[in-house]
Amino acid sequence: MPAEFLKIHPQTPEPRKIQQVVNSLRDGGIVIYPTDTVYAMGCDIHNARAVERLARIKGIKPQKNDFSFICFDLSHIADYARVSNNAFKLMKRLLPGPFTFVLEASNRVPKVLANRKTVGIRIPDHPITRQIVYELDHPIITTSIKDEDDFMEYPTDPEIIFERFQHQVDIVIDGGFGGLIPSTVIDATNDDFDIIREGAGEFTI
Repeated sequence: MPAEFLKIHPQTPEPRKIQQVVNSLRDGGIVIYPTDTVYAMGCDIHNARAVERLARIKGIKPQKNDFSFICFDLSHIADYARVSNNAFKLMKRLLPGPFTFVLEASNRVPKVLANRKTVGIRIPDHPITRQIVYELDHPIITTSIKDEDDFMEYPTDPEIIFERFQHQVDIVIDGGFGGLIPSTVIDATNDDFDIIREGAGEFTI
């Protein structure tokens, strides 16, 4: 059965549609959604089968993944990562925004992601994504969608994304055209705050 193509207003997401997405995630669904950078796909962080399915779609083993967690705000972060005072201050200044912070993983990271020493944390500045996580009441696993086309690394058109993934995922959200540049990734495992990947966010300490 093909995925549902669900159009959601990017600035004022319809509560009924958000709830539909949340219900799918709780049932183990894989959802494709817009962020403040590129389109991504993800699932409920606590659903081991969904995480394994997401890894299969990406062609990797769950334990070898580089998935990040999307949180609604900073209150969830201490549940899954160890954060220094300086890192917390920096994150408070830059988030929500187009950044991924790599932090030391805590022992509360779900077992399906066991042996992870670090975890990437995202709080995208996008109403659809944040509202989904808010209603779900805990983070979702996220991974960027990359294109097989050498010309454009990240697909931007949700209709084209739907054509490609309609038989692999459960919902593809149309929240308008996505961006071309992924998030800036910052190593916050210590207070040097080295940039791992230059991306959409402008970073200054």
